[in-house]
Amino acid sequence: MPQKVSMPQKDGRAALSEIKSDAELRRIPVVVLTTSEAEQDPLPSYDLGVNAFVTKPVTFNAPGEVMESLGEFWFDPAKLPPEGDANK
Repeated sequence: MPQKVSMPQKDGRAALSEIKSDAELRRIPVVVLTTSEAEQDPLPSYDLGVNAFVTKPVTFNAPGEVMESLGEFWFDPAKLPPEGDANK
């Protein structure tokens, strides 16, 4: 059974579903950062429209390195949609 995506106020999959069903928010890239290493866990998130599913590393310096890599990807080679009318 896939692990739930934990967040303080609601399940992360519920939040993701809300984001991806809102025309003004659906283009926002969403990255799931998880402790799960279960092979089946990414699929439900990808089905809901997540853009990346990343397992948090356990070593001390690695989380910062992962966040730096994600930042470099989303702000350099990744082409994000233009801001503006969500219905275009």
